[in-house]
Amino acid sequence: MTTTTANATRPGSPPPAAATTLPTPVAAALDRVRAGREFGANVYSTIDTLWVLYDRILRITPATVDDPDRDRFLLSKGHAVAGYYAVLAAKGFIPDDWLDGQGGPESRLGDHPDRTLVPGVEIGSGSLGHGLGLGIGTALGLRAQGLLTPRVYVLIGDAELDEGSNHEAIAYAGATGLDNLTVVVVDNHSATHGWTGGAAACFAVNGWTAETVDGRDHDALHRALTGHDGNRPHVVVAVVDGEV
Repeated sequence: MTTTTANATRPGSPPPAAATTLPTPVAAALDRVRAGREFGANVYSTIDTLWVLYDRILRITPATVDDPDRDRFLLSKGHAVAGYYAVLAAKGFIPDDWLDGQGGPESRLGDHPDRTLVPGVEIGSGSLGHGLGLGIGTALGLRAQGLLTPRVYVLIGDAELDEGSNHEAIAYAGATGLDNLTVVVVDNHSATHGWTGGAAACFAVNGWTAETVDGRDHDALHRALTGHDGNRPHVVVAVVDGEV
């Protein structure tokens, strides 16, 4: 597939260590969302993971957004929504013309996603630290209903691990063996403190399976995201060099 390299810098900021290379459908959609604006780390660090999930992994289509047996994707990192909208448009969940005027007073596409307005969006997110807890509740709800095929995927930013609510959620999911849950931590080095052994160690010590991969390598992301063992929750730390 033809790709386009995107400029991930804001005016006056230093150049990124590595620019992301977007699949052509996403690049075209994101350019329409951008409409002359500049995006930074919050958007560009997540797009590769979002594309791999929607293009190669998630069992959901525009026709199955209400199917009880669908996979669920929860974007906890709600301020990265521009890339999310671009992927949803590229995959046919929303019309391309919805991208025009994104964030404006008449737009259904706000600066954080809204599940009541955007087809395919599972949660309204934006307050960091909430998405993982909601994902665990979703996974538990599916288990309680006997829906054992759907998988729940939650994307969080590394800085969200500064929130104590996430550590409670990580411990709970590990203790209950929540095997239908996969978390992606997009690590663009924006956390305040960091962790001994890397972000994956926060999960592994609580009984999760864990992998750390290059967050720009689509094949590596695919292998890691499908690498769960079926017995425990799974985390993939997608490392993006430089704050991009």
